[in-house]
Amino acid sequence: MVNFIKKWTESSLILKIVIGLIIGAILGVLVPQWTVIGFPGELFVSALKAIAPVLVFVLVASAISKARSGIGGRFKTVIVLYLFSTFLSAVVAVLGSYIFPVSIHLSAASTATAPGGLGEVMSNMILGIFFNPIELLSQGQYLGILFWSIVFGIALKSVASDTTKDVLTDCADAVTKIVRGIIQFAPIGIMGLVFTSVSESGLGIFTQYGQLIALLVGCIAFVAFVTDPIISAVATRRNPYPLVFTCLRESGITAFFSRSSAANIPVNMQLCERLGLDRDFFSISIPLGSTINMEGAAVTITVMTLAVCHTMGISVPLPVTLALCLISTLGACGASGVAGGSLLLIPMACSLFGIGADVSMQAVAVGFIIGVIQDSCETALNSAGDALFSATAEYHDRMKRGEPVNYLGEFAK
Repeated sequence: MVNFIKKWTESSLILKIVIGLIIGAILGVLVPQWTVIGFPGELFVSALKAIAPVLVFVLVASAISKARSGIGGRFKTVIVLYLFSTFLSAVVAVLGSYIFPVSIHLSAASTATAPGGLGEVMSNMILGIFFNPIELLSQGQYLGILFWSIVFGIALKSVASDTTKDVLTDCADAVTKIVRGIIQFAPIGIMGLVFTSVSESGLGIFTQYGQLIALLVGCIAFVAFVTDPIISAVATRRNPYPLVFTCLRESGITAFFSRSSAANIPVNMQLCERLGLDRDFFSISIPLGSTINMEGAAVTITVMTLAVCHTMGISVPLPVTLALCLISTLGACGASGVAGGSLLLIPMACSLFGIGADVSMQAVAVGFIIGVIQDSCETALNSAGDALFSATAEYHDRMKRGEPVNYLGEFAK
């Protein structure tokens, strides 16, 4: 048994995930009635979601309490990268919608509740910070967790002894070790997730609303393989694609099948460590990215809104599209902790064109129909971008300071 565990942990995780993916898809087609096969997938995502809030809190608090000077510039850089890439993703979605206009059939009903406007979204986001920290941890509200862990870390930095800080660091290391153990079960979990998706939706989901899915996935792919690499290349002055492909392979694949940015935070933490990044930096930048780096959400909001406009024959002038991009960017950041958040913000964006909720909520229903693909691609882009821009920000800061850059970390070996 010991030898088996050793061989399992030392073998390629990506290869095991691919094998699990294939097995899950085959079983989903052949024996869709065997629902028990999907249980490991639910268990895997639940385990990651359960440990992620604790991981974020102890890592951020530990990093802040022992933070050294000189990494503040990296945080400024990564925030700019997150927000600019999200805005640029909305711009890509506008251009894609103009080049390949798509109409949707607006007849579905939806009972979901959408926010009243951008002000309500931002208000809820800010007020959500000041909840009971224990309640925030139990609910996995990462914006609030991030805020209180920073406050706790700052307080510890000024009053705690070095021994107390070391204890917190040991706790962070212990939680990290637990996370690594959970990640070893990713191939089995992804097999269950793929089985569930195929058995419930069938392969026909790839043909329903085909043009809309193609436009969404095309815009997301363009952002992942063109605009994000350009941003990274400008910041690091290096060929960005080795880093881009590493982030997509190591982070994007698991995020695609888990469909949860929160569940993928531990995966990104481990990836950043293997990339050779500063733990004091990525232990904050990754949770921050899961909150404000919402490129995929911006694409979804923009594409779906313009699809409704095209269906209704509404002409959208250029100045208004820029306003739409801004609303999509800010709204996507505010919706990061909400299940189906990007879809529920479609009515808010549609209101910019005078489209009522009775029509726009039908587009939300369409979004849920294609959510198997839309949400998976969206989450993969968001999560891979968190790691990509964390690495880009650190490499950029080190180059500016004239420090050695360990580009790609152990992946460069």
